[in-house]
Amino acid sequence: MSISIALKNWAKRIKRDGVTLWFAGKHPQTPWYAKALGIFVVAYALSPIDLVPDFIPVLGYVDDVLLLPALIWLAVRMLPPDVLLECRAQADEWMRTQGAKPSSRWGALLIMAVWVALGAALWFWLKRYL
Repeated sequence: MSISIALKNWAKRIKRDGVTLWFAGKHPQTPWYAKALGIFVVAYALSPIDLVPDFIPVLGYVDDVLLLPALIWLAVRMLPPDVLLECRAQADEWMRTQGAKPSSRWGALLIMAVWVALGAALWFWLKRYL
């Protein structure tokens, strides 16, 4: 198997597991800590706004290439096996019928809130020292 095929398969699994977490967040048997991390990861993954904007050289893609897959992997590992199987089946069906991942306005709002909080913290810090 070539490297490009392996990377495409890996990217498809990451995308599917992101949608899996979306379904797991609604599943009643998902533990609260897995729901909390899963909801955060899904909100971030489905948000049209990145925490680190892509136009920033190198750092802009670090979240897409390293941070997001690592968080998805961790959140999926927290799910009970039966919930994981059920939610993966739902995710596969969703991706087969819808052809795209869902989007999240709440995710965009979450990322915007993080940026506003960071900006306010920086402003208060600079105000104190200047």
